[in-house]
Amino acid sequence: MTKFQLGRRTVIAAMAAAMAFPAISAAQAQGDPIRIGYTMSRTGPFAGGAQVSQEPNYLLWAEQVNAAGGLTVDGKKRKIELIGYDDRSDIETAVRTYQKMMGSDKLDLVLPPWGSGMNFAIAPIANRYGYPFLAPTALSRKLIDMKLPYFFSLLQQPDKMMDSLADMLADQGVKTAATIYMDDLFGLENVAALRTAFKSHNIELLEDKSYPLGVKDLSSVLKSIKAKEPDAFIAITYPPDTLLATSQSREIEFNPKYYYASVGTAFPLFKQRMGDNTEGVLGMGSWNAKVSDGAKAYFEAHVAHANKEPDRWASGHAWAGLEILQQSIEKVGLDRKALRDYIASNEFDTILGKISFKDGENATIPGTVSQWQGDEFEVVWPADRATAKLVAPKPAWK
Repeated sequence: MTKFQLGRRTVIAAMAAAMAFPAISAAQAQGDPIRIGYTMSRTGPFAGGAQVSQEPNYLLWAEQVNAAGGLTVDGKKRKIELIGYDDRSDIETAVRTYQKMMGSDKLDLVLPPWGSGMNFAIAPIANRYGYPFLAPTALSRKLIDMKLPYFFSLLQQPDKMMDSLADMLADQGVKTAATIYMDDLFGLENVAALRTAFKSHNIELLEDKSYPLGVKDLSSVLKSIKAKEPDAFIAITYPPDTLLATSQSREIEFNPKYYYASVGTAFPLFKQRMGDNTEGVLGMGSWNAKVSDGAKAYFEAHVAHANKEPDRWASGHAWAGLEILQQSIEKVGLDRKALRDYIASNEFDTILGKISFKDGENATIPGTVSQWQGDEFEVVWPADRATAKLVAPKPAWK
């Protein structure tokens, strides 16, 4: 049984449970409410990431828009009716729910689910129904290469992120590295990009190991890598595995000069769990409250609304996507083809700076590397986007 091949009874039960828990419902505005639907992983293995990087932003956005009277559509204020379902981290549940939302329910708009795998399954369906799809947590060059006209990726893709990492390490004189990676779409695409980037910079990969979803112990592979004494270590990991790899690296005193792990490194939870041992750890990140006045205001509003900080990577892209959607709606209305065309052909002001798209890809924001320094995940590469200078080598574990 795979993620895509669940029994009929299992799928129906999961979907029935999901459909019972809408996120919020707005009151009537001057016009009919704008019905916007999505699924999100509130339970299951993807919930940790989804409930940090994505759903809190959807809820905050709807609350802020409705508090201001709603979105302006054709000169009339219309409130948002946000309809969210738990996909239980199950792709088939998400597929069936999106088909219902766009097909029989005919919602005005949809927002994307969490993660590369979910988006890989849902984006073609949104394209078929003609729904603009601004994805803040899809990290997949394969998805970009499908050239879906209605799909827009906000995150920097694997080639950009791994090129940036390789540029930084080469600039630091790194000659050898080792990597572990999640054996799925996210891990495979990122490690492929990493291999290419390291080859072009003459950085030798001394070890290159995959691991399965749900791994409970990485100590043996980490010990093997430690014995090879690489200059840099790169863990292409999901949030639970990021914590596992970092904790076990500390336990075995594996402390290379450059320690990079993602995703999850940008999460406040990483700092909470690892304490002072986050110092000098690198990972995927692209912003913090220092990058703009808008980013600072968003950061503070997020903390006040969700009682927790946003992460320093995908959360910012999620908010930027909502800014782009709002600007587009207020410019051209709710005609989805007009929205798609406007998003594809214009540049937008966001908390991350200017964003425009080329063939569905964020064409403005380059690959970036961030590093924990004190209580902040600072952008350290490239220099023209940095909020702090790189600290190297990484301090010893405490």
